[in-house]
Amino acid sequence: MTEKTHYRKAFDSPYLSSADIVEPTVLTVARVTLESDRTKKTKDKFNTAYFVERELRPGEILKPMILNATNSKTLKALTGTPFIDDWRDVRITVYVDPQVRFGKETVEGLRISPHAPETRYLTPDNTKGWNNAKNAYKRDGNLKAVLAKVSMTQAHQEQLLREVEAEKQPQGQEVTQ
Repeated sequence: MTEKTHYRKAFDSPYLSSADIVEPTVLTVARVTLESDRTKKTKDKFNTAYFVERELRPGEILKPMILNATNSKTLKALTGTPFIDDWRDVRITVYVDPQVRFGKETVEGLRISPHAPETRYLTPDNTKGWNNAKNAYKRDGNLKAVLAKVSMTQAHQEQLLREVEAEKQPQGQEVTQ
């Protein structure tokens, strides 16, 4: 399948939009802040979600997402708190709803699923996933991005770190503990 370009990509919004999401996407909210409209089209302030993940797809920067009233209520329900300061490290699924009412129009809009995404556990038995996790750790220098996508026991996190360190050692040298 060839990639197609959504017409809204031309408008280059500083925020995540329905043009960016091609399928339901699991993201991890790093923080939510109340901030002024970056487009400078209004003087409004918005609840704005920033994510742990840096890229939406390889090479495509993940933008922050404005949380409208509906999505803010969904995050309140998922977290159990009405305070945006507490909406941290929450895994959500963002999808495009083609039937969002905007004034008198029906448009495509982003929605947060009211159901928490399924938790995936990573173990060394999943060789491909394990190697991907090690590569992500080497690239990012921390486990936060890895743990945004999968869950791991503390013992497996420590094992992963040991394996990455062992791979850094020059051939023929042992890693001492």
